[in-house]
Amino acid sequence: MGQQELIQASPSRSFRLRSRSLNSLRLRRIFDMFDKNGDSMITVEEINQALSLLGLEAEFKELESMIKSYIKPGNVGLEYEDFVALHESLGETYFGVPDEKEEETQNEDLWEAFKVFDENGDGYISAKELQVVLGKLGLVEGNMIDNVQKMIVSVDTNHDGRVDFCEFKDMMRTTIVRC
Repeated sequence: MGQQELIQASPSRSFRLRSRSLNSLRLRRIFDMFDKNGDSMITVEEINQALSLLGLEAEFKELESMIKSYIKPGNVGLEYEDFVALHESLGETYFGVPDEKEEETQNEDLWEAFKVFDENGDGYISAKELQVVLGKLGLVEGNMIDNVQKMIVSVDTNHDGRVDFCEFKDMMRTTIVRC
């Protein structure tokens, strides 16, 4: 698929990363999750693997075509700054200038993200579900249920032991980055 075709293609809602509430801390966390070997660089293979583990299938050749122009000469993958540039480009290419439907789009994006964690589809994220997703991503918290339960408690405003969509949305929209 050529660059012109990529620009005209409609991305799946599951692949969207763009949202005004997605700040640099969240983007850095995504980068670190994709960087499986910890070399501060993510390859097309690492991105493809992470997306696949999250159930977001993408054609390898399309990913490679989209990403290769952001990889600096001599590098085997994207450094963080390259990843940010790619993210910004995807936003401009696929989503253009925000309009009055931005709030609705953000809710749809957040709902798609929520569904990744709500594995059984009951409308709640339990500690066990969060632990499973973190484990799929290869994060150490995937083996530490006590830490995962603390994560749930920190977001669980109604104290029912799980995270509903409103709590998830509030958490995603209120994270503030301190530089």
